[in-house]
Amino acid sequence: MSKYCFGIDVGGTTIKCALFLNDGTILDKWEIKTNTDNGGERILPDIADGIEAKLKEKKIDKAEVEGIGIGLPGPIEENGEIACAVNLHWGRKNIEKELNELTGMAVKAGNDANVAALGEMWRGGGKGAKNLIMATLGTGVGGGIIVNERIVTGAHGAGGEIGHALVNPHETIPCNCGNKGCLEQYASATGIARLAREALEASQKASVLREKERVTAKDVFDAYKEQDELAGEIVEKFARYLGHALAIFASVSDPDVIVIGGGVSKAGEVLVDCVQKQYEKFAFSACKKTPIKLAILGNDAGICGAAKLILSR
Repeated sequence: MSKYCFGIDVGGTTIKCALFLNDGTILDKWEIKTNTDNGGERILPDIADGIEAKLKEKKIDKAEVEGIGIGLPGPIEENGEIACAVNLHWGRKNIEKELNELTGMAVKAGNDANVAALGEMWRGGGKGAKNLIMATLGTGVGGGIIVNERIVTGAHGAGGEIGHALVNPHETIPCNCGNKGCLEQYASATGIARLAREALEASQKASVLREKERVTAKDVFDAYKEQDELAGEIVEKFARYLGHALAIFASVSDPDVIVIGGGVSKAGEVLVDCVQKQYEKFAFSACKKTPIKLAILGNDAGICGAAKLILSR
């Protein structure tokens, strides 16, 4: 019976790798550089080499390994193919097939945000849940939806792309995806900074934010914690957009818990309180008291979710 598995989280700069016991205990972690030269041709071979080296170092036989779970930036189809991963310089590629051929082990691939959601459900802020929505608020807005412990991937691998849900049909500025009025334009770190710039231009109110050369999302929440009135208006607007979107997704998937992660979540419980308040205004009655919690795994969410991905296949 297998005792081990590997969890791999592929980013545009580094690849996080971990060896797990099948109960979720991390035995070892390491990172390798993401080599995107020549169309990223070395990325999967480098991962395979790292795994082989770790097996040799730990004196583990492949027969003892359940397999390799891997999270990647881009929609992953059910057959293990990725249509495109811009940051990795990849076109269409069958991740599962290629990594299996390189390692001789079973492979299960998933979108990185979905995989992070699975990790938070297994070992993090959503531990104990079977149904979960995760919103990752960083430079953009990623997300993952888990129903009955399974990632919702959809027909094109785009399930859980909550950042590109339409929340403002009156928006005139396009999102990075090409559409207008996406949640990402208001709830990401860049979106919050944009809301702050607009508020500063539209209002004459005194604010510590006016002292900043370039206002960031962190500046907004720091000012909010100091009871800055204008910062409060910005945070309320952010929370209204996010709470409204989460209420819509909750009415579809009925989660046990909603988890918020990413750099913006470092604002802490004040962020959760604001979003929870707005969420409850919009949520369907049966979902109204669904708790919103902070992610707790940080950079380990991806590797944990990837490990769970192979264990749950």
